[in-house]
Amino acid sequence: SPIRSWDVRRGQEAFRYLREGRNTGKVVLTVPAPLDPEGTVLVTGGTGGLGALFAKHLVTRYGVRRLLLVSRRGPAAAGAAELVAELAALGAEARVAACDVTDRGQLALLLNELERPLTAVVHTAGVLADGVIESLSPEQIAQVMRPKLDAAWHLHELTARQDLSAFVLFSSAAGLLGNAGQANYAAANAAVDALAAHRRAAGLPALSLAWGLWADSTGMTGELDEADLARMERTGIGAISNQLGLDLFDQALGSEAALLAPVRLDPTALRTQARSGLLPALLRGLVRAPARRADNARSLERRLAGVPEGDREQVVLDLVRAQVASVLGHASAAAIEPERAFKDLGFDSLAAVELRNRLSQVAGLRLPATLVFDHPTPLEAARLILSLVGGTGGAEQPSPLDQELQRLEALLIAVSGHEKQLAGAEPRLRSLSNRLRALLSATGTEDADADDTFEEDLDFVSDSDMFDLIDKELGSA
Repeated sequence: SPIRSWDVRRGQEAFRYLREGRNTGKVVLTVPAPLDPEGTVLVTGGTGGLGALFAKHLVTRYGVRRLLLVSRRGPAAAGAAELVAELAALGAEARVAACDVTDRGQLALLLNELERPLTAVVHTAGVLADGVIESLSPEQIAQVMRPKLDAAWHLHELTARQDLSAFVLFSSAAGLLGNAGQANYAAANAAVDALAAHRRAAGLPALSLAWGLWADSTGMTGELDEADLARMERTGIGAISNQLGLDLFDQALGSEAALLAPVRLDPTALRTQARSGLLPALLRGLVRAPARRADNARSLERRLAGVPEGDREQVVLDLVRAQVASVLGHASAAAIEPERAFKDLGFDSLAAVELRNRLSQVAGLRLPATLVFDHPTPLEAARLILSLVGGTGGAEQPSPLDQELQRLEALLIAVSGHEKQLAGAEPRLRSLSNRLRALLSATGTEDADADDTFEEDLDFVSDSDMFDLIDKELGSA
């Protein structure tokens, strides 16, 4: 494979660097790839947020003196004149050109007009047109593919015979993680990653950087609202500051890998996701989570066994409301009205997917793909879950110890999405965990594999018809 990894020592240090989000002074930086100060460096999307940031970095860090900044609007783009003046003050000559990089003819003409030879390419251009698979139109797919992939391919073909020192493609972690609601964007970036591998296999310079979320709301990041950002934070993907991003770029540029993922990870959030069974498959090896017991699927049924029949609906409703509040980022379930429609509570299709996944986990059930569509209020969803559990009417009454454990289990589920509360109670939780382990050891039933990573047994977002139904119901199709 043309994709190679760092040595173990450097990889361990880089992981600590990413985790802490700062330069600890212990990271072994790679030597930056030399860039010819007399040549021309092409930056696509050069007047955008990331394009401008890296244009200045190329000048101050690598001594680049000639830049060709390309965007669709060119000199008419907001801030273009100020950017050129700032680069001039740094000692660089920057030309801003209007060019549709998805048009091979326009791009070829622009490259043929260069006074100095092209020596490096940094392709930052890209657009978002998010939507779940079943709602995407051919236009939405083309809108994302063309500036990201078509432009990269044109750059590849038009520069294949030139002596470039760097060919850097800005990709996205969406192509690796398969972010829900970004089917077209994930596909485009995965193809860009493949192009980098193709170039490396052919002996050409190439590096694809699958960036995580950037902290500054510029460019494509500015399209995300608070709910989107909160959802990403819950997955364990933290925001990258400009300085951290530049530092990671410098490390990557000297690497021999064709693909690297500069992503800031939050270990606490990753562990929370792992405990709830919602961690993306690609990230599961980074944290440890308790193994799920074989009888976990009957946990809710057992909790309901000692509850009077008339009170069971309220127990399940409280569970549903707690998960709805967690998805929406509320501190308490008190704000969740049982008979208010999910779409009126602020749900979109991605929130609906997350709720279905969470409820599937905490209830130990395979909930239907159309949960929010067919049961559009928390009360109706609770009644569905209660009907699926069933069989509790004639159950044996639990012992007082069982009842207390059931209440504790319900409490832990209710607070599982609130990292701050859990962090504050961590010492007591650890003490309780040790005491429970001692009790299990005394009974001879302790699970020796309790710290092993659990196996996935729920098909969370694989039902494509779910997305179409949800989008129609929520009015976002």
